[in-house]
Amino acid sequence: MRTAYEKDELRTRRIFLGVFYFCAFVMAAITFYAIYVSLNEYLQSGKVIIGEVLVETEFPVKGLAKLVTYLMIVSVIGWYCVVKLGGENVKSIPKWLKSILQLIVLAIAIVALYEFVYNFIIWNSLITADAIKGVMNFDDKNVPYPNPKTPWNLVFATKMSLAAFLISAHGFYTMSKPEKKLE
Repeated sequence: MRTAYEKDELRTRRIFLGVFYFCAFVMAAITFYAIYVSLNEYLQSGKVIIGEVLVETEFPVKGLAKLVTYLMIVSVIGWYCVVKLGGENVKSIPKWLKSILQLIVLAIAIVALYEFVYNFIIWNSLITADAIKGVMNFDDKNVPYPNPKTPWNLVFATKMSLAAFLISAHGFYTMSKPEKKLE
């Protein structure tokens, strides 16, 4: 017979598992939709702007959230569920390997933070330049970086680099927090 604590732990695990599967499904659905629409656009026009379809598509009705917002949210929540479900497994990793992983995740967090700030500043600058001209268009801004032939939509790049930073910073924190000593 299970104790009340074990039942509560099992319910909690099921919740995190269910939310993780929901997030994984939403991420996969959004990704496949974006690939499908982008591929069709590329075949018709010969060019594509990375992330533009996710910024232009509002779901479930026009005027509500954009797919890129949902993707950002489910990415971070899905990651959190993964950590809650398997975070204890980090304790069994040898210290030398854990140190290497911490350095890699820290490097990813630094790059993601830089990319977030860079994209946000560029996006803000382009919005400001348009506003001075009397144009209020926030979502169609893109930057031909890193490849001029495939520009990135700045809303997409900003939101996804923020998600990458949050995920990697949380991963670094999770791996770096001291282990509790039994007294």
